[in-house]
Amino acid sequence: MLQALISYLASLPKELTTFVLAMLPVSELRGAIPFGLASGLGLPKVLALAIIGNLVPVIPILFLLKPVSEYLRKFWLFKKFFDWLFERTRRKAKLVERYEFLGLILFVAIPLPVTGAWTGCVAAGLFKIRLRYAILAIAIGVCLAAVIVTVVCAVGKGVIFNLLIPSH
Repeated sequence: MLQALISYLASLPKELTTFVLAMLPVSELRGAIPFGLASGLGLPKVLALAIIGNLVPVIPILFLLKPVSEYLRKFWLFKKFFDWLFERTRRKAKLVERYEFLGLILFVAIPLPVTGAWTGCVAAGLFKIRLRYAILAIAIGVCLAAVIVTVVCAVGKGVIFNLLIPSH
């Protein structure tokens, strides 16, 4: 299935692929920015596509997570999934629990696995952060994550370039 998704995304225009990668919960902008840059898109375009794409699912997730999860938890398989998701998020989001708004910004901004806008939405719901603060904190966190990922890509590109073509 993953191979089919990758093949499909490869057939799309680079801009659309960058945008879609930023929307997906696994890659978010942590995957979209390196893809867009490696595809030859300019930095301003990549950042715009990645940030907007990463923010598109935020409001629907914040509004729909609780009612959808409550309904789906009536079914054994979904109950097991949401129990796992919420418990994992609770364990990983101690920063959010302790510092709320600022913690949510930092949680979303840190470009590591199990952080990001999607998990930030789950954490905001679990810790009952007010909607407008959650949206603002997640948006700030996404922008900071974009800066961090861009810097890491630039440093990584420079290191790789210097390894392949050492200066005399």
